Amino acid sequence: MEKELVFGHQSPDTDAIGTAIAFSYLQNKLGYNTEPVALAKPNDETAYALKKFGFKAPRVIKTASNEVNAVMLVDHNEPQQSVSDIDKVRVTHVVDHHRIMNFNTTDPIYYRAEPMGCTSTIVWKMYHENGIEIPQNIAGIMLSAIISDTLLLKSPTTTDYDHKAVKSLAKIAGVDYEDYGLKELKAGTNIDNKTEDQLISGDAKSFKLSGNQVRVAQVNVVDLPDAMKRKDAFLKAMDKSAKENNYDLFMLLITNILDSDSDALVVGSDSAKAAFEKAFGKKLDNSEIKLPGVVSRKKQVVPPLTEAFK
Repeated sequence: MEKELVFGHQSPDTDAIGTAIAFSYLQNKLGYNTEPVALAKPNDETAYALKKFGFKAPRVIKTASNEVNAVMLVDHNEPQQSVSDIDKVRVTHVVDHHRIMNFNTTDPIYYRAEPMGCTSTIVWKMYHENGIEIPQNIAGIMLSAIISDTLLLKSPTTTDYDHKAVKSLAKIAGVDYEDYGLKELKAGTNIDNKTEDQLISGDAKSFKLSGNQVRVAQVNVVDLPDAMKRKDAFLKAMDKSAKENNYDLFMLLITNILDSDSDALVVGSDSAKAAFEKAFGKKLDNSEIKLPGVVSRKKQVVPPLTEAFK
């Protein structure tokens, strides 16, 4: 059978990489010939999870059409978040938990989208539906993905299925998910050794909202006041990136994983910033706004921004 590549979105997180690995294994068991790859190197949290469960990081690709004719997507569907030449390959499968936007195909495909806290939760369901046993290491990386996306089941995106999947996968992986989960999340919060450019691009996604190019980045920390000492440097890096990439709005969400509160930094055009203020019902104070309880880009940031930009 012709080979296909499986990958998540640009600036991959633990869900994008972990689910690509898990979904590729499942598809191979179902008779396909796939390889999990990534669109960038793993972040610190993902690297910690990969090492914990004995995986090497998937190789990074810049383009897909030079290798294969078809691909499978996980944890994304929007073209601007995918491989640069996504328009030159055939998408045969999509498994995702985000909104569906700007996605078109010429042929019928397998498309599965469910409002779960993590794509790996959907894939966990698919293993059970197909009667495929989950190996210990695969269970571990899927567990890591769910812990990451749900902030150890504390995110408002968390569903009953996420809770069930975490308990099931932790048992297979042989770990205490609460103890391991906190260690995993903390592994991704050391920002002292990273530049502002690295931090604003490490976990960032682009969205097209009513013709506006919107970039939303997120950084997880355990000491929010300490991170905010770098506010001016963050804003400078964001402004530079916005001008170079023609973003109408660039938002950086800095989230404290221990208390689930965030501060947001914002740069952009006056009209885009006005839309941002409308979305959250608050005025920016020196390019900053406090967002207590906001931790989910998918559920608590993109939907109100989408409405405000209409």
